[in-house]
Amino acid sequence: MTQKITRRTALTGTAATVTALGVSSCGIGGGSSESDPGSGEITGSIRFQTWNLKGEYEEYFTALIDAFTEENPGTEVEWIDQPAEGYQDSLSADAAAGNLPDVVDMGPEAAYSLASAGMLLDLAEADPALADQFMPSAWDAMTFSGLGGGTYGFPWYLNTGPSFFNTALFEEAGLDPQALPETYEELFEQAAAMAEISDASMIGRLPAIETFGTYGVQLMNEDETAFTFNEPRGVELLEHYVDLYQGQGFTEESLNALQTGELDSFKAGELGWLPGSSYTMQELRDTAPDVYESVAVAPAITDVAPNMYIESLTVSAQSENQSTALAFAAFVSNPENQMEFAKQAAVFPSTAGALEDEYFTEDDGTDDGAIRVQSAAQVKEAVAWWPPAFSGESSAEFLREQIAQAVLGQTTPQEALDAAVDYADQRIETRS
Repeated sequence: MTQKITRRTALTGTAATVTALGVSSCGIGGGSSESDPGSGEITGSIRFQTWNLKGEYEEYFTALIDAFTEENPGTEVEWIDQPAEGYQDSLSADAAAGNLPDVVDMGPEAAYSLASAGMLLDLAEADPALADQFMPSAWDAMTFSGLGGGTYGFPWYLNTGPSFFNTALFEEAGLDPQALPETYEELFEQAAAMAEISDASMIGRLPAIETFGTYGVQLMNEDETAFTFNEPRGVELLEHYVDLYQGQGFTEESLNALQTGELDSFKAGELGWLPGSSYTMQELRDTAPDVYESVAVAPAITDVAPNMYIESLTVSAQSENQSTALAFAAFVSNPENQMEFAKQAAVFPSTAGALEDEYFTEDDGTDDGAIRVQSAAQVKEAVAWWPPAFSGESSAEFLREQIAQAVLGQTTPQEALDAAVDYADQRIETRS
């Protein structure tokens, strides 16, 4: 059985690929941010909740909290770390019970759901100057047009990744490993050729909502009140997967594969292409050395901007110490503290200009350094393609089920996407 992927593993790699890091407190930076996000007194106790980070980054966050409370006498920060499993359900339950922590680590989808219920503070309203401190794409990812254009989270860390190709499979299929695919058209052409000539597959997973985005599909209308990924280009993308399956270039097992299953197949030498992350090369080096010897790294496949994932720090609208919560969230996400965490966790900071640091621009001669530099350049052009309004695992699961039915010939691509759009639109209506 394939392990179910969580939002956290989508951001930071699968659990198997995340290695324990020694976190030093020496890099923790002072200064809350470039502007004061709150006008009230910074005092009192707040609760700060993260998502499955304590096991590997306890020293970092302990030092971070100590630095904040030392700079702000009279404040206390209680750190809560929730496990990955059921995190969004836990957030919903806490919000419904009026027990949402003051500062909460979450992605755009969870933030959208809670913001639509009036549970989160609009940061653009609280401090309009905050926008200038972050990359525009990161700030935009937490700005929800469907909720009146409010911004409901301090952008925190970002992640993206290159493509990994098994060049040995390319050679076996008579494909040129020096001419790796860069666009979806090239990917599907070479996938069909690989299937015709060899027993290997190029692709190991069905498209997700962000795949439609990187293919150039318009995912929502301009005011983000309705989904549109059933447009002709969306149907065209799905038709490519149908054709590939009919040509035996996409296995039936892949219809149920999520990110972990795809990685396992690549490590077993069964897949030609793996959309990876900054952790993937180390995972291959440690657990699949034979495949590692044949791996080539290239930019992410995209017809428009590449995809990125974002994590944010939200502030509860019901916080009794809102000024302290705002100040702490600004402190955690300030340039110096973001940079330190990015180095420890192998992610990317969201603050303006941070990716110009030589750490992200100069290759140190290692595989990991090359991937970091390439991925950082990719982040600069990237978009968080997953729409915040595409909330909850049910919308993603329903889309995957409809796509699988279309690939198997049980429905047409148009009918599958029409059903998925209708389902996602109903989810928006239930929150309005």
